[in-house]
Amino acid sequence: MLTIVSKIKQWTTQALEVALILAVAILVLDVVWGVITRYAMGQQANWTEELARFLLIWVSLLGGAVAFGTKGHLGVDYFVSKLHHDARKGMATISHFIVLFFAGGIFLYGGGRVVMDTLAMEQSTPALGWEMGHVYLALPISGIFMVLYTIENLIETLYTPAANLHESDSPEEWN
Repeated sequence: MLTIVSKIKQWTTQALEVALILAVAILVLDVVWGVITRYAMGQQANWTEELARFLLIWVSLLGGAVAFGTKGHLGVDYFVSKLHHDARKGMATISHFIVLFFAGGIFLYGGGRVVMDTLAMEQSTPALGWEMGHVYLALPISGIFMVLYTIENLIETLYTPAANLHESDSPEEWN
């Protein structure tokens, strides 16, 4: 079971990383083009600032999901590392359920409502003419990945003996 979960996590993380690399590359090109048009042509292209803003939203949210999936997010685990390994496993399990609650409630439900409401109001962006609901799709999509990563982390935590859980809580470092 753990090997299947690890393979799924590895594949989704790699796919997201490729998408993020492409998005950052487009973001850099967009900003460079905006600077060139501002200084070389005297007036910045209208769409460059708007596209940069939207790409930054997507890169931030999906990058946060990747950081969460690879356990690269910030965490203060000094006190947790001082606990007995059974208590550490319990704390890890509780934290996974808390993250599931918030990612599901805020990103999936709340983000989904924002997308649906914005699409229903037919709001569009001024320069590009895109529907804002499509821009806001970054919320529920990143929420899906956060929920999936949390479920994978929860499965890893539950299927690993408490004595084998280390501070990093990473399956690559379990003995």
